[in-house]
Amino acid sequence: MTFTFVLAIAAGLVSWLAVGYAIWQWGPGLRKRSVKCPTLKKKAKVLADQREADFVCSYAGLKMTDVQYCSLLNGPPLTCDKACLQHL
Repeated sequence: MTFTFVLAIAAGLVSWLAVGYAIWQWGPGLRKRSVKCPTLKKKAKVLADQREADFVCSYAGLKMTDVQYCSLLNGPPLTCDKACLQHL
């Protein structure tokens, strides 16, 4: 009986760790993405802020809300209109 109990506790712990890792990996936060800039017509690497969306919005309820960094522009204050958000 103790072996079964330990096995059940270990299975529950592994399950919680798997769920936590999945949320950390694919949940809200900053994500590196590649996108074609609609303004400059070049491929850019961006650091996008992914947050929880409305209930009926996108896959898994997440959407890109802001761009923190762009490889086409120098410096952190982005001076463009961030039209690439619609293509992420």
